[in-house]
Amino acid sequence: MSEKILRAGVFGWPVEHSKSPKLHGFWLNRYGVDGSYVLLPARPEDFESEVRRLAAAGWRGANVTIPHKEAALSLADRATDRARAIGAANTLIFDEGEIVADNTDGFGFIENVRAGSPWRSDRPAAILGAGGAARAIIWSLIEAGAPEIRLTNRTRDRAMRLADELRPKVRIIDWDDRASGLDGAGLIVNTTSLGMTGQPPLELDLSVAPPDAVATDIVYTPLITPFLTAARARDLPVVDGLGMLLHQARPGFEAWFGVAPEVDDALREVILAS
Repeated sequence: MSEKILRAGVFGWPVEHSKSPKLHGFWLNRYGVDGSYVLLPARPEDFESEVRRLAAAGWRGANVTIPHKEAALSLADRATDRARAIGAANTLIFDEGEIVADNTDGFGFIENVRAGSPWRSDRPAAILGAGGAARAIIWSLIEAGAPEIRLTNRTRDRAMRLADELRPKVRIIDWDDRASGLDGAGLIVNTTSLGMTGQPPLELDLSVAPPDAVATDIVYTPLITPFLTAARARDLPVVDGLGMLLHQARPGFEAWFGVAPEVDDALREVILAS
């Protein structure tokens, strides 16, 4: 290998399931970049020392997945506004000895919805679920100009904590009344695990949703979840969750390897086959 090879990878514990090496490897090959992107398994107690070791060794940076996202933000020398607002980082950039933290989950979500639908950001958005992904998505929707976020979660207290951090545009709706949040909404987002392979389906009455409300799910196994199947049955525009994974990788790849990559059908086919 060249001494000047550009190196990056993905931290997690476990991390063997990650599709990121296949994704970044596709781009490295497409753009002829002399670089590598590898799995970086790290126990929580070893994560910080491993990050600092790679930064000192001249690596370009890394993606970060569960359970390290909050730790990635706390160890950084600098952080983007969106990483600080979300309270977690999924991307680290090593910049001449400095560790810079970013969170591109919300970026990936917005880019995926924009690429796959006629979504209008000037209408309310209905969000189901209140985990880390929901936090990133809500922040990005507020930044994009959504006038109101209607948040519902099976555990109301968790939704309340998230709403308190992201007010004033977030309004809580009880889980049992979740269908009411769809009235007039321009976007319906399932951030829960319901509908994912091995999980029960999301039960949601879509009858009050406007006919042009965009339905999207952040999971992609299966690619078309029961929620998206139900939305299609009502002729609602549908965006699957795979594109969020693909688009969130773009800023990191550009920072590490110096090329702004493209998300297209060829990339989707490679990742779906992996």
